[in-house]
Amino acid sequence: MQRLSLHDLLDELASEQDLLLVQDLDGVCMPLVRDPLTRTLPLGTIHAVAQLGHSLRVLTNGEHGGKRGVNRLVEQTVPKGVDPAAEGLYLPGLGAGGVQLQTRHGELSHPGVSERELQFLQSVPQRLREALVPLLEQFLPQSDQALRAQLLDRIVLDNAVSPTLNINLLIEQMQGETHRIRRLQEQCLNLLLSLLDQANQEELADRFFVHLAPNLGLEGERERLRPAAADQPGTTDFQFMLQGAVKEAGLLVLVNEHIRRRTGQAPLGDHFNVRSAPRELDALTALCVERIPEPLMPLLVGVGDTITSEPAEDEGGWQRGGSDRGFLTLVQKLGQAYGHSNRVVLVDSSGGELKRPSHNDPQLRGLTDPDDPLQLDVLVPGGPSAYCSWLEQLSQKRGC
Repeated sequence: MQRLSLHDLLDELASEQDLLLVQDLDGVCMPLVRDPLTRTLPLGTIHAVAQLGHSLRVLTNGEHGGKRGVNRLVEQTVPKGVDPAAEGLYLPGLGAGGVQLQTRHGELSHPGVSERELQFLQSVPQRLREALVPLLEQFLPQSDQALRAQLLDRIVLDNAVSPTLNINLLIEQMQGETHRIRRLQEQCLNLLLSLLDQANQEELADRFFVHLAPNLGLEGERERLRPAAADQPGTTDFQFMLQGAVKEAGLLVLVNEHIRRRTGQAPLGDHFNVRSAPRELDALTALCVERIPEPLMPLLVGVGDTITSEPAEDEGGWQRGGSDRGFLTLVQKLGQAYGHSNRVVLVDSSGGELKRPSHNDPQLRGLTDPDDPLQLDVLVPGGPSAYCSWLEQLSQKRGC
C-alpha cells in the first residue's frame, strides 16, 4: 500500500472546508512515560490546538481534570498570568474513553453517567490500594514499607471516572524478570475483575468493564491481556471504566457535536453519548449512514499510537487489539461508507520510557500484520515531536 508522507497530508488538509481531526494524547503529542506525573505538553501544541478550533478534538482514555489530568499540564506550560480557561487553551474533546466531555474553556461534563456510578468510581482507588498491599509484599519482598507506600501513591491513579492501576514502576523494580512480570499482570487483572464483582454486589451489574492497555483484542466480551515478553512489557495499564466508554463510540459523539456546531442540529440526537451508542463497528457505521447525510459528514483524520497484532499461538491467524484500533478502524470504515478520503495516522511511540514496537521495523511487527483490515495511511516514525511540529504547521496553514 502506498502511504502518504506528513507533507502530503499537510497539503491535503490545508484547505479542507470541513475537517475533524481526532487524536489521542499519550504517545501522540507526549512521549510515553512510566509515571504520568512527569509528563509535559509543548506550548506550541497547546496553541496549535486552539488555532485549529472546531477542526480538532482529542479522544483519550486519560482524563482532563485531576492531578494526573491533561488540564494540569496545560496550566503548567502556559506563561505565568495566562488563564487557560479565559483564553480557551484547554484541549477540547473526550477523556476517559468517551464519558468526560470538555470544552476549550475547561467546562467538564459526564454525559450518560449516574451519581451512583460516580460514587462507586470514587471508591475504587482506595479499594485498589488496600488490595495491592499484600501484592506488593509478595512481588517486592526485599522492599521496605516506605518504598511500597511510595509506589502505591504512584501506581494507583485516582482518576475521577477511569481509576487506573499503572504497573510501569513495578515492572521497573522487577528488572526484566519476564516470568514474574507475567504473574504480576495476571494477578492485577484478577484484582480489577474482583472490583467488577464488588460492583455487581452493590447493584451496579454491567455498569463497568476493565480496559487493558495495550491489549490483544477481545476474548468474548473481555479484553485479552498482552503478556510481558523479553522485548516489551505487555499490558501495563489496568483501567476500571464505565461500560460503553470506548473510543469508537466516542468518535461518533465528536462527529455529532461537530455537526451541531456547524448546523445547529445534532443528527444523532441532543443527548447522544457513548453509553447509548451501539458497541459494534458495523452498527456504529450503519447508524451514521442512516442518520447523517453525506454533505454533513466531515472529512475525518484519526491519529493514534496504540495498536497491536500478534500471531495467535493456538488457533492460527492474528490477535489484534490496542486502545486506538477501534476508533481508527471506524474512521476508515466511515470513509469507505461515505466515499471520503478519511486518513488514519499512526505515531511511533517507541521512543519514550516504555518499550513499544518501532516503526523502524519495515514490517511493523507487533503493530500490524499482512492481513490487517486496518490500513495505515500515514506513519510518523519521528514520534510525538515530529507529530507536534506537523500539527503546528497545519494550524498555521489553516489559519492563513
